[in-house]
Amino acid sequence: MSISVVIADDHRLVREGLRALLQETADFEVLGEACDGLAALRMARELRPNVLVADLSMPGLNGIELVRQLCEELPASRVLSLSVHDEERLVLAMIEAGAAGYVLKDASFEELRTAIREVMAGRVYLSPSLLGIFVAQFRSRGKGRASLPAGEGLTPRERELVQLFSEGFSTAEIAERLHVSAKTVATHRENIMGKLQIHSIAELTRYALREGISSLETPCRRRPA
Repeated sequence: MSISVVIADDHRLVREGLRALLQETADFEVLGEACDGLAALRMARELRPNVLVADLSMPGLNGIELVRQLCEELPASRVLSLSVHDEERLVLAMIEAGAAGYVLKDASFEELRTAIREVMAGRVYLSPSLLGIFVAQFRSRGKGRASLPAGEGLTPRERELVQLFSEGFSTAEIAERLHVSAKTVATHRENIMGKLQIHSIAELTRYALREGISSLETPCRRRPA
């Protein structure tokens, strides 16, 4: 039985390279590629892959929010994060959101194949260099000093809006994208800024970049028509 995979990454070269490598392996079937988080969510809903290999930093909907939504909607699909980020907060946020594994992009293809097979089997896979993070987290929790996941204190909708504002979408564009009124978006923005004690979109963008909610690297971003 083959393992069905969807690849989500905002860099075309990464997607095409992974597809080519995975298709050379007999027990993998690549169902599709997505260049942003929203496209990945739609594709996963439609194709229901065994494993979604997803980048953390993607436009539209970042990897953390993508994992949260998929775990709620498609619990049978496993998500494996493939990222350049090895910061403790971001790795922990992905795992706490429900990712079944986390592989760094400097890993070998053989490690990625192993990781996909491991999460498909119901196990958790972490790149070896990340194991120290979880040992430190376990020890800190025992001392009452656990790290907070990225975006802690914000609702899922608020985190989604933080990403969209930081990527340059206007209030009207966000309202159209989320099928809500501009007034609702403006109210959310005021609540977000109040919670975070932030007073401008520039500050909000810096916060989103720092917390891994958004990334300046958004080559496939498309605004609504």
